[in-house]
Amino acid sequence: MYDDFIDLDEATGFDDPDPLDPFLADGTIVDVLGEVKSGKEGTVYCCRAHPDSGYDLVAVKVFRSAEHRTFRNDSIYRRGTVIVDRRDRRAARSKSAHGRQVLSGMWHAHEYETLRALSAAGADVPAPITASANAIVMEYIGDDTAAAPKLQETILPPPEIRPLFQRVLANIELFLRLDRVHGDLSPYNILYQPGRLTIIDFPQTIDARSNDAALDLLTRDVRNVCRYWANLEVRSDPERIARHLWSRYIRGEL
Repeated sequence: MYDDFIDLDEATGFDDPDPLDPFLADGTIVDVLGEVKSGKEGTVYCCRAHPDSGYDLVAVKVFRSAEHRTFRNDSIYRRGTVIVDRRDRRAARSKSAHGRQVLSGMWHAHEYETLRALSAAGADVPAPITASANAIVMEYIGDDTAAAPKLQETILPPPEIRPLFQRVLANIELFLRLDRVHGDLSPYNILYQPGRLTIIDFPQTIDARSNDAALDLLTRDVRNVCRYWANLEVRSDPERIARHLWSRYIRGEL
């Protein structure tokens, strides 16, 4: 009955101690119900929240270590990022073990701070609750039976098709108003519940003020969204939408 727990560290790339222990110890969570998904950045667990938290269920996203994370070609997302500490900056440039840890830690902290900003602004993202050095506790999107499905796995009811398309574009605009571009948006990281979409996975989100690839990444995000809705017979021009958003952004009109 314990086969699933044998060689867990080797399989997942997580080091002892268990990354969920701090949240169990401080009472943020009271039980770990199971694994929701395991992906390129880490593994997400469904957990029972403390009764006083205001949540029944929460998601805990545990990031993989720098050595085991499989998100490749992430240099485009780091353009314009400044590492103040000289030793850390040299280590990051040399891609030493310490440098990989520096970049990995920045990756984790960046997602949490991004979620805080976007959630506070009313974006359709999971509300962040707390974080540790290598994990984030956030609102769980789903119920006791299952996590909300990815948009890619969903057949939208016809009355919801156009309103939800407009809602995703409104979120992209809101992100940009807050100087952010998701950078990896697709139907695979948008969750669906009846009448509602939730956008997830923000570690690679870039600062549109300092990253010179911002327009390219914005266009790619819009293109991915428009491609999905084109299959639902919603015709649009993603390049024109992205240019319009970017033009309004640089003129301070968002």
